[in-house]
Amino acid sequence: MPVAIITGASKGLGRALAEALAARGWDLVLDARGADGLEEAAAAVTGLGARHGTRVVALPGDVTDSGHRVVLVAAAQGLGGLDLVVNNAGILGTEPLVPLGGQPLDGFRAALETNLVAPLGLLQEALPLLRKAPAGAVVNVSSDAAVEAYRTWGAYGATKAALDQLSAVLAVEEPGLRVWWVDPGGMRTDMLAAAEPDEDLSGAPAPEEIAPAFLRLLDRRPASGRYTAAALLEAR
Repeated sequence: MPVAIITGASKGLGRALAEALAARGWDLVLDARGADGLEEAAAAVTGLGARHGTRVVALPGDVTDSGHRVVLVAAAQGLGGLDLVVNNAGILGTEPLVPLGGQPLDGFRAALETNLVAPLGLLQEALPLLRKAPAGAVVNVSSDAAVEAYRTWGAYGATKAALDQLSAVLAVEEPGLRVWWVDPGGMRTDMLAAAEPDEDLSGAPAPEEIAPAFLRLLDRRPASGRYTAAALLEAR
């Protein structure tokens, strides 16, 4: 069975993607900072993949820790290899969001470490296995804040814009892989609620409604590039 590493998998989009892949028979290495939430998510994911014999390894830790990244890749190798890395874990840098004039620099540094440095570090560990996979792929979760100027989203958006450029260069450097950087759009998640606590999110889609867009990438394997979930879901 194919093997994926998904970071930030205890809730939100990461968990939705883990559940979707488990239901298809993928073996999974799941990461999140909170051990309790990750354990609960892993149990649910294992149940969804039970008919396929899905194996789930849940490893709580911080993706900014290089030792933790090594353990994640070693766990994938223990499952037989690595076909997909989903860099989903991310932080805002400050909650709620504030204009750039008031952005705490320590928070911005933390967001850069989690949203940009950690994904590169994980990919550096994972590339030897991905190159050996028959259909190795990388999904870096982006944001519309990477390409649009939204008030108060400047610091977070800057980290995602940098992740987009990192992804684009990786796609050139690793032509044997598929590298997709994907804007999922606004979702009903804890992160968006923390970013804008006064915002009404009742009309935003749940992560489970967005996950099929990512599955479409795996099914169709389009060229490496930037995609939006909205466009992928509209495609027939």
